[in-house]
Amino acid sequence: MTSLTESARSVVKRLRDAGHGAYFAGGWVRDHLLGRPTQDIDIATSARPDDIERLFEKTVPVGREFGVIRVRKGDCEFEVATFRSDGPYLDGRHPSSVRFTDLRDDVARRDFTINGMMYDPIADQVIDLVGGRDDLARRLVRAIGNPRTRFEEDRLRMLRAVRLACQLDFSIDPETEAAIVALAGRITEVSQERIRDELRKILASPRRADGLERLHQLGLLRHILPEVAAMDGVPQPPEWHPEGDVWTHTRLTMEKLDDEPSFELALATLLHDVGKPATLVITDRIRFNGHDKVGEEMSRDIAERLRLSTKQIDHIAWLVGKHMIFKDVPTMRPAKLKRLFAHPLFEDLMRLHRADALGGRGDLTTYETLLRLRREFPPPAHPLPPLVTGDDLIALGLKPGPAFKEILREIEDARLEGRLKTREEALAYLRSRWGVSP
Repeated sequence: MTSLTESARSVVKRLRDAGHGAYFAGGWVRDHLLGRPTQDIDIATSARPDDIERLFEKTVPVGREFGVIRVRKGDCEFEVATFRSDGPYLDGRHPSSVRFTDLRDDVARRDFTINGMMYDPIADQVIDLVGGRDDLARRLVRAIGNPRTRFEEDRLRMLRAVRLACQLDFSIDPETEAAIVALAGRITEVSQERIRDELRKILASPRRADGLERLHQLGLLRHILPEVAAMDGVPQPPEWHPEGDVWTHTRLTMEKLDDEPSFELALATLLHDVGKPATLVITDRIRFNGHDKVGEEMSRDIAERLRLSTKQIDHIAWLVGKHMIFKDVPTMRPAKLKRLFAHPLFEDLMRLHRADALGGRGDLTTYETLLRLRREFPPPAHPLPPLVTGDDLIALGLKPGPAFKEILREIEDARLEGRLKTREEALAYLRSRWGVSP
């Protein structure tokens, strides 16, 4: 056993020695049977909160009213929860009341059969009262009891079903699917933060494209990301996108994104063409004029809606707004290329571009050109201080204003292109170019 499981086992043994029933619960049992690594172990017990706090020195009452106490054992922490049955879920998330009860009732209130098994670490025995082992063998996500009841208790369980199926490469039981389709519109009753966290896990999975398709087919996508659902059926010029419409391209691009992307990169990749439905024009051919800039603003709005931080929002919006910039590479001046290569998000932009190309015609010519140019124009290991500053411009007699930014950019471009190398050369250039004197 790992140190985590040994510590958890010692918590169970302490509870057992005090005369209480205690088991590992939920996701750990599922992952243990699947041979998947896990970082968390929850413990379910017949002990009441008072008993738990009396038996362990270091505890935190994180959800005492629901029978949940956090127990610290060595370097590990475990949520230890009293067996309970739940009253009505009036807010679609929390039960209005709980009743401490026995193992059978506790299992019956849980979400999915594969999460409803218990494990006795003393006897090395799985306790399965809901058919979870059979559903693991069938690779099936199935709600415990009536699926509509489970989803009405907590609407987020609809997204969780998709996330589990995506992460485990499982199917969803037909009755469970039917309940999701019937209740999909109620996902909007869930907070954006909880939706974001489930979406983050879906996008982190190597099977993210399948997860997104399932969200779409079950009717959840149009409620959590209507701007993405709007891509379905939007045509694209076949000479550039033989794969099909904008949704098909986006799904393929997500599939081609390399493993373990950051949430920001994955969400930006999902949203890179989000501006296309709004900019579609069909004249001599299909066009999406300015879809990158429209998409940049839309992605910013979406990221704000998902309650992301300002830094994350700027990250995502920059990638979406710049994802078309590489088409101009053949005509870019060296200074612009060098500035682009030095941008802190350039690596993410390259990863998005590669996935975008592979999700379309599969032509990586521009990507390979960029790799070559970056070798020719490597960015500095550390950002270089500017040759001159705004204070220098003022000292030379120039009046502060919007032109300062253009002047400083011109000096920096000249430095990047090798025409200026020292501060003295930059000052001399300023005097000559702008007719100023010290």
